[in-house]
Parts: sequence; structure tokens; C-alpha cells
Amino acid sequence: MNRDQLLAQLDQVGAEIQPQLVDLSLAIHVRPELAFKEYEAARLLTDYLKSEGFRVELGVAGMETAFVAEYRGGDGPTVAFVAEYDALPDVGHACGHNIIGTAAAGAGALLKRVWPDFPGRILVLGTPAEEGGGGKIIMVDGGLFDGVDAALMMHPSTGESKMGGSSLATSDLVINFKGAPAHAAGSPHRGINALDAVIQTYNNVSMLRQHVTSDVRMHCLITKGGSVINIVPEEAEVRYLLRAAYREAVDHVVSRVRECAEGAARATRATVSFVETTGYDERWPNRPLGDAFLGHLERLGIEMQPEPSPSGGSTDFGNVSKAVPAANAYVRIGPKEVTSHSREFTACAASEEGHRALMASARAMAAVAGDLVFDPGLLARARAEFEERRTEPK
Repeated sequence: MNRDQLLAQLDQVGAEIQPQLVDLSLAIHVRPELAFKEYEAARLLTDYLKSEGFRVELGVAGMETAFVAEYRGGDGPTVAFVAEYDALPDVGHACGHNIIGTAAAGAGALLKRVWPDFPGRILVLGTPAEEGGGGKIIMVDGGLFDGVDAALMMHPSTGESKMGGSSLATSDLVINFKGAPAHAAGSPHRGINALDAVIQTYNNVSMLRQHVTSDVRMHCLITKGGSVINIVPEEAEVRYLLRAAYREAVDHVVSRVRECAEGAARATRATVSFVETTGYDERWPNRPLGDAFLGHLERLGIEMQPEPSPSGGSTDFGNVSKAVPAANAYVRIGPKEVTSHSREFTACAASEEGHRALMASARAMAAVAGDLVFDPGLLARARAEFEERRTEPK
């Protein structure tokens, strides 16, 4: 097997299994399932991978819908194709995760069919709850990415196709205030208004917005504000989703928002408590892997932007990219006027252009795995860039 033979056979076998992969993607699309509840999607993907000769373990890392599918051909690099398959409330697969999951499974199946004695290990890792919950974080922390030399994932996009660049790290901060109830008309002076503390926190954070770097985002939702209108609110709660360009910057923003809430508590005499959940890390795009991925997509007729594109959003693939060398392609499935998380995007995820993105991505990811064998220097360059990034000062 040489590189040209591999690419030719990936194209040929890809065309042969396209109907099966398209049917799999549509079966997931028509039955959208939310975070950690993707039972049918996980079953469809794992049944397919079992039929293709993979050893499958479903229910890993304490998550019922997480899975590891493995095929070991011989000694050599371990390549992980990363699958997502959760949907969104109301709008279904409005981020196209049906395509992501099927492309990952398709890449694994293609590589195994074409190169049954692949000198290495092929993994398809099923990662639940990207839209909320961060299944990849749980799997990274649980050691499921240990020993992986390269992790590859595609994501549907609209407008121009591109390689994913940096993304924002996140933390979730829930702030709870306790006050004292009192009759709002008869004895308001005896009450301590917890809702006032929430409103003051909101105002304090609004002033903070003038004094943060341009990458910082602070999203707010008041989740509790009292229960009866004529009682001084005894308890109130506000939730912040905080983002910045890297983890250390998010930690700093969290500390500042905590100070805003503590000031509000002192001003209103309420007591305050915090629950912080560290969210998604920033993505480290690996240029050697990304360039190889981009080259194969272009070979397959996908017009790509030449440079990786930074994202104003967040993904738990960022946590993967800080654990192992990783590359994440964004492949067009519709026009730029269509935004993600919309019903129009949901329609694109079941369109002919969506099927084209699925098949090109599966073939391209399998081809990158081949490059890691044919060009050992690629793996060395990817690892060197990854290690250099880990030691960069923040």
C-alpha cells in the first residue's frame, strides 16, 4: 500500500458506502436527541461500527451514550476520529452533529476496509453532549484520549469552508443570594431583598464590561427572582457564562465577577454563595495536522480558506486539543446567510450539500491517518508544535 493507492481506494470505497452513510446520517437527523440522552444515535453508530469489524464499548466514562470503537491493525500511530451526535431543543440537528458522528464513523470504516492491516490503531470516539455538558471533557479526564497521537473532527458550517482556529474558553458561574422575607408593603424595612443583590450584581458586571479585553464575553440569565410579588424576595439567583481567549483569562474574569457579587451582597446585606463549573477550554489548532486535512479536502473538491479561522464560540474539542494534537475542519453545507442553531441549518444538515460534506470529510480524515504512516515527519511536526504550545507563557 502506498499513498496514491490509498487515496484511490478511499475514493472508490467511499463511493460504494456513501448510500449507507447518508442513510445513517439521516436516521440520526430525523430523531434528534439532547445532551446525554442520545440513545438512538449512539446505538446506530455503534451498530454500524460493529458491523464493520470494530470492537465497541458503549457506556464509557460514566456516560450511557459515550463509546469507544477500536480496530488495531498493527504497531503504529493511534488516530482518533471524534464523533458528536447530540441535538438542540426545539430546532433539532441545527448544528449538524448527525453529519459529525457519521463522518467519524465513516472515516474509521473506510480506513479499515481499504487498509485492513493498517499499521496502527483506529479509534472512533463517541462524545456526547457538546451542546451542553461537555462529554469530551469527561472523556479526556477519564483517560479515553490517552495514547492518541492525533485527533480529527469535522464540523458542518455555512459560507466558506475552513480549518478551525482558536476558540474561547468558558466557565459557568451560578451566584445565589439569600436575604430575609418580609411583607413588601407592611414591613419592607424588615426584609433583605435578594433580588436587589442580583440586580446590583448585574449592574456591577455591566460596569466591568468597560474594563476587560476584547475577547471577553459575559452572558447572563437571572434564574430565580422571588416567588410572590408582595413578599420581599428571600432568595434570588443569577447565572453567568464567561468566555475569554484562554483558560487563565477566564479564571481572572470569574474572580472579577465574584467581586462584583460580593460587593452587591455587602450593599444589600444578603449572603452570597457560588457554584463554578469549569467549562470548555480554548482550542489549540495544530497546523501540521490542519494543513494535511485541508489539503485532502481541497483534493476532494472542497474550496477552503487558506488560513485557519478563529471562532467567537466555544467547543469541548478545545479540551481534546490541549490533551493531544488535534485538527478540526469546518465544511460548508449551506450559504452564509444561514446561521447555526437555526431551523434553516437543520434543513441543511439533511441536504445534498450536507451529504457531500459528510463524504468528503470521512475520506479526508481517513487520508490524514494514512499520511501519518507514510510521512512519519508529519506526526513528529504535529507533536513538536503541540509540545511547544504547552510551554508557551500565557
